[in-house]
Amino acid sequence: MDNQVREAVKVLKNGGIVIFPTDTAIGIGCRIDNEQAVKRLFEIRRRPQNKAVLALVDSVEMAEKYLLPIPKKVKDELINSYWPGKLTIILKCNTEKVPSLVRGGGDSLGVRLPNNSTLLKLIKGVGVPIVAPSANLSGEKTPYSFEELNPELVKLADYVLNIKLSGEKNVSTVIDCTIEPWKIVREGAIKISNF
Repeated sequence: MDNQVREAVKVLKNGGIVIFPTDTAIGIGCRIDNEQAVKRLFEIRRRPQNKAVLALVDSVEMAEKYLLPIPKKVKDELINSYWPGKLTIILKCNTEKVPSLVRGGGDSLGVRLPNNSTLLKLIKGVGVPIVAPSANLSGEKTPYSFEELNPELVKLADYVLNIKLSGEKNVSTVIDCTIEPWKIVREGAIKISNF
């Protein structure tokens, strides 16, 4: 693990806020289980408290610790086909483990297993999911490079993991699997039409 990643892990473990590249956009995040950090993340981004944020995990096993049992159909048709990758799946979660702010006051959680070894090392190093909205103030456009970051936001973060991740720049596709039929909430990098 390189020194910058190690430093980012340390900051996140201690409840700090880190800006980091993902395999989609540039993200800003904190550990999921530190309510103070989550609250600060929302304040920094000026995000409405009723808008849920997604969590990045390093494995299906990590996701399962925070979700209610994942339906077999979701595993068969989505997880096995698109993870790791640019698909965020919304599922019912364990509300005792996931802070209310993260889930926007609801009972579900958007989860994604990214397809990037550096990012997976970061999450694995922290040991819990990382809450990871895009690194922009609410209403601003999503940044895909460090040059596009709002300097004000950079000043408010505790650390910036400024490393290059290759890949096309596109947000993840978000699919809500808490309802039948499933609903695409945001069309992004992955095109899913048949379910």
